[in-house]
Formats: sequence, C-alpha cells, structure tokens
Amino acid sequence: MTEELTCRKPREVLDDHLRLAHELKLEEDIERNVADDCVVLLGRGVFRGHAGVRQLAYMLVDEVPSGEWNYVNTMVEGRMAFLEWTVDAGPQQVRDGADSFLIEGGKIQAQTIHYTVVDEQGRLIVRADGTRTELAG
Repeated sequence: MTEELTCRKPREVLDDHLRLAHELKLEEDIERNVADDCVVLLGRGVFRGHAGVRQLAYMLVDEVPSGEWNYVNTMVEGRMAFLEWTVDAGPQQVRDGADSFLIEGGKIQAQTIHYTVVDEQGRLIVRADGTRTELAG
C-alpha cells in the first residue's frame, strides 16, 4: 500500500468512497478504500474482505437498480464515520439507510449497514435481514 493512501484521514477515505460509489467505480473503490480483511456486519450476516464488499454492492444494485441517492448526514469523529442515506425517485426506494465505518490506515477496516427497501407507496419489499416480501414478486 502506498504511503499516500495510508496517510489519508478518515474523512478523506469516506469522501473518496462516496465519490467512487456515485461514479459506479466499484473495483477502484474497493482497491483504494477497503482493507483486504474488512468485515461488514448487517442484518443479513457477516461479509468479509473484498469479495464480501463486492457481493454486498451487487446485492444493493439488484435490490435498488435505479433512483436518486442522497447522503442525508455524514459525520466523522476520529477513526469513526457515520452515514445516513436514502434512495428516492424510483420504483424501489430506501428511506432508512445507515452505515457506520471504522477507518484506520487509510482504509475502511469495518462497516455496519442497515437499510430496507420499499416501493413508491412505502410498502416493504426487502427487510433489513434481506428477506423479500410478497410485493417483491
């Protein structure tokens, strides 16, 4: 890992992660911003390493293939970061997205994610544990 990447502050890592995610540059984001042994916890289980992060990203794109992503609140304090987010204006929406990050050595070391997917009327489609409702078809 280059010294430039390891010297980045947590705010820089989070901002770069969000920018690359917005640009749909998943592989670049993983390589630059995610530790090889990163652990991600969410209602559907524990995901590890780059492969786990990649799997989660594809799940999210499958569950919410379009819409307007909004970062409602971003906070960074020391090595911890918190993000509240929504996906609006699409047939599948997220109104309760929340992630936390542990960022050390210029990389995301650990992350938690919570979100549910609803339709335009606010009816639940995908629960936080990943199970789909009858509306999901």
